[in-house]
Amino acid sequence: MRVLNYLELEARLQRSGIGTATRQQRRALSPTDVEVVKTPWNGANPAEAAFRRAVGGRFFERVDLAHCNLVGPGSAAVARRAIRTGTPLVLHAHITREDFAGSFRGSRAVGPVLERYLRWFYSQADLVVCPSEHTKRVLSSYPVDAPVRVVTNGVDIESLAGHEALRDRYRSRFDLDGTVVFAVGNVFERKGLTAFCRLAERTDYEFVWFGPYDTGPHASPTVRRWVKDPPENVTFTGWVDDIRGAYAAGDIYLFPTKAENQGIAVLEAMACGNAVILRDIPVFEEFYTHGEDCLKCDTRSEFEAAIDRLASDPDLRARLGDTAATTAREHGLDRVAEELRDAYSDAQRLAGAEHTTD
Repeated sequence: MRVLNYLELEARLQRSGIGTATRQQRRALSPTDVEVVKTPWNGANPAEAAFRRAVGGRFFERVDLAHCNLVGPGSAAVARRAIRTGTPLVLHAHITREDFAGSFRGSRAVGPVLERYLRWFYSQADLVVCPSEHTKRVLSSYPVDAPVRVVTNGVDIESLAGHEALRDRYRSRFDLDGTVVFAVGNVFERKGLTAFCRLAERTDYEFVWFGPYDTGPHASPTVRRWVKDPPENVTFTGWVDDIRGAYAAGDIYLFPTKAENQGIAVLEAMACGNAVILRDIPVFEEFYTHGEDCLKCDTRSEFEAAIDRLASDPDLRARLGDTAATTAREHGLDRVAEELRDAYSDAQRLAGAEHTTD
C-alpha cells in the first residue's frame, strides 16, 4: 500500500506535538509493507511537480490512500482531491477546539468558529483517526459525521535511549541542584503554566520548563508575563537540542495541563522512568492509574503535597518510575504501526474499494 502521510507546514511544526506524532507514524510504518509518501506532489514542491508535468510526467504522487495530519488549506486541498479521485481519505484529529484554547493569543475567542470548521473538515473523511477515547467523545459532541477510530500517538522509546548519560551535562548547563520538578513541551497556559509557576512560588524546589516559548504577537499575555518575570526558582530553557537531556536532568515530571488529546511528553517522561504528577482530567483516566504509574491531583494543595511526597521518598519515585516505564512500552511504535495499518484497511473498506489516483 502506498500512503500519503502529509503534514502541511512541516518545517514550522518540527517542535510541536503534531510534528512529533507525524514523525513517529512514519518511523513506525517504515519496517512494514506500507510505503510512505510525504508530499502530495510529484517532486519536492509544486514548482518541481509542474516541471515534471510539463515534460510528460505526473503533477501529483500516485497513492492508494491519503492521510492528513493537519487541518489547514493544504490539507483541505488534499482532501478535496482524494474525494474527487475516489482515494480513501484518513484525517487525523490532532486538533480540537478544546485543546486549542489557551494555546495562543485569541485562541479562546475563535473557538466557536474553529469548532464549526473542524466539524466540516473532519466530516469529509472516510475515517477520522484520533489519539484517545476522550477525543473521540469530543468529536462526537460537535458532531463529526464520519467514523472515528482511536490510534495512540505512541512514544519512540528507541530515540530516548541513553538519556541517563546526559544528566550531569544538562543539570550543569542550567545550573540545577537538588530535587528538580520539570515539564517538557511548548510553553502554553493550556498546559498548566500558571499552576506550574504558582506551585513553584509555594515550594523551595527548582522548577524547570524545557521547551520553546513565544513572546511575540501570537503569544498569550499569560505566557509573556511568566516567561519575562518568572519566580526565582523557575527556569524556562527555551528549545533544547536533545530532549533526552530534559528527562535526564529532572526528577519529578509535573504536568498540570487543562486539556490534552493524549500527551506525548507524558509517555516520553514515563519511558525514561520519571515519576509523574498529572492533573486528574478525563483523557488520563484511560491511560494511567493513580498510585501505580503516576500521581493525579485536582487542587493546588494536592499538587503541592504530591511534590513533597515524591521529593522526600526516593523509593516511591523509583517504584512509580518503573511502572511508568512499563506503561510507556505498551505505546511503542510497533503498536502505532499495527493500529495505523488497521485504520488504513478500515478506510479502504469504508471508501468502498481500493483506489489509486490518476
